[in-house]
Amino acid sequence: MAAGRTKTTYTLHPYEVEGGEGRSYGTDAADALGVPHERVFKTLVAEVDGTLIVGVVPVSTTLDLKALAAAVGGKKAVMADPARAEKATGYVRGGISPLGQRKRLRTVIDASVRDLPTVYVSAGRRGLQMELTPGDLISLTEAVTAPIGAD
Repeated sequence: MAAGRTKTTYTLHPYEVEGGEGRSYGTDAADALGVPHERVFKTLVAEVDGTLIVGVVPVSTTLDLKALAAAVGGKKAVMADPARAEKATGYVRGGISPLGQRKRLRTVIDASVRDLPTVYVSAGRRGLQMELTPGDLISLTEAVTAPIGAD
C-alpha cells in the first residue's frame, strides 16, 4: 500500500459490500461505516483533452467535469471508459483508490477536503476504506485542490 511505504498515519476500515454492479459504492461505504457522506471521497477517472485525470470528490457530490478541466488547464472533460480507467489504475470500478495506482495519474481533489479533520478514500478494493488526513492525501497523490464537486 502506497501510504504504508511512507510515515503516513492511516486507519483501514473494512465493511461488507452488498449488491452488484451499478451501485453507488461511495455512499454505500459511508452508510456501512456510519460516516457523513461529506467525509467519504470517491475516486473518478476522467479524460481531459484525451489525457486521463483523477478527480476525487465527496460521495455527496458529483464531479463537475468543466471544473476538472479548468483545474488542469484543459478545455473538455468526459468520464473515462471504465475499462481504460481500470487498466490505467490497476483497480476495479468501485475500488479505485487515488493511491498506489499502476500508472500515477494527475489528480485533483475537491477543495472541501481542506475543511475536514480526516477523510476516507478507497484502499484499493471494494469493502475497504482508508482514513487519513487531507494533508497526507494531497501529499501522497501530489494533487492540487480545486472546487470540482457539484451538488
